[in-house]
Amino acid sequence: MTASKFTRGIRENRTQVAHQLIQVMLVGFALGMTRTVVPALAESEFGLERGSFLLLASFVVAFGAVKAVMNFVAGRWSERIGRKRVLFWGWVVALPIPVMIWYAPDWNWIVAATVFLGVNQGLCWSMTQTAKLDITKAEERGLTMGLNEFAGYVGVAIAGILTAYAAEWLGARTGLLVFGMAVVLLALLLTVVWVKDTLPWAKAETAAHKAAPPKFLPRYPQGVSEHPTTGEVFALMSWRDRRLFAISQAGLVEKFVDALVWTLFPVFLVGEGASLTEVGWIVGVYGFVWGGSQLFTGRLSDHVGRFWPNLLGMWICGAGVAMVVMGTGALWWSVSAGVAGFGMALLYPNLSAAVADITPPAWRGSAIGIYRFWRDLCPSSDDLGHDGLMSTGGSGSFGLRFMPPSGDAANGAFRSFWL
Repeated sequence: MTASKFTRGIRENRTQVAHQLIQVMLVGFALGMTRTVVPALAESEFGLERGSFLLLASFVVAFGAVKAVMNFVAGRWSERIGRKRVLFWGWVVALPIPVMIWYAPDWNWIVAATVFLGVNQGLCWSMTQTAKLDITKAEERGLTMGLNEFAGYVGVAIAGILTAYAAEWLGARTGLLVFGMAVVLLALLLTVVWVKDTLPWAKAETAAHKAAPPKFLPRYPQGVSEHPTTGEVFALMSWRDRRLFAISQAGLVEKFVDALVWTLFPVFLVGEGASLTEVGWIVGVYGFVWGGSQLFTGRLSDHVGRFWPNLLGMWICGAGVAMVVMGTGALWWSVSAGVAGFGMALLYPNLSAAVADITPPAWRGSAIGIYRFWRDLCPSSDDLGHDGLMSTGGSGSFGLRFMPPSGDAANGAFRSFWL
């Protein structure tokens, strides 16, 4: 390939950007099919004992733990074998998921299926982010991440609604089987036929910086080797670099809210008398607002910086969660979910963009993978806390009341360290 093939920019690489957006929407479909029907029908369809909140949370715990580890692996792996191969194997791992949910004789099979889902999400979603950052410009990173998360979480929202209707028309198991297999097979076909590997763009960017260093160098961490080991990158992201530490910590707290929506919202809403399709639409509002707003919030941070959108996003997320138990009715719950979704829209693309801003292309994939490791590790620990709150309070409302203040500590740390 000639040097001209490695031109970066959304417009210049619009075909591949579009293919990657389709990929992340399909990744969102794969995730979304488990977020409405599975928790809402855990007792009636999958044999979960009533009030077993720890077992209900177990499928999200398994998902979060596995996805966190696979984020870590995916970043490093992609720097060795390329982004496309990691994406491909992520979809191969997803093939058993719909069949396992369809066959599931008990809840243990659902937990096992979400282990495969965690591998799929960790490999595929990480690669859609990293690949887009490879082929777009530095001044487009906020917009790039906004587009990526818009497509992914609109996919999550659409899938939640479609699978709720499919469950009513075909039954929960058959509806999820048909929807899930269609998504995975389509994604595999598109990956093989149309997706290009973007690792050469990252290597070309590194070579260009060496040949002609930019006038204003990015604020990369100091005292780091050109090709740091996995341990070095992990230490930088986790404690050595205070900016990267603060971003990772903020990511962990933002995912706390999403884990709450996944596990407690459907249970709480069904307990309050909402129908399955109403639950699908209410949780869907959260996803639509989260996804749609990122078209604006990602681009906003390219102009005003990453700090204030991230800080405000934490407070708005907490406000949205607190609102849920302050009123009743589908309209009130939908507005509350929308507020939480907008807070997430301020956080999600801009924390990832902040990581990309201050890490060099040679190990950017690893940095994003480790950031996503810490962020997605949250559900595996937080949902155990959710269980304790549910068990203590007797319903999802106690947990929902307790959670909003948790963002305050993250706000303080984020503001103190990322200056």
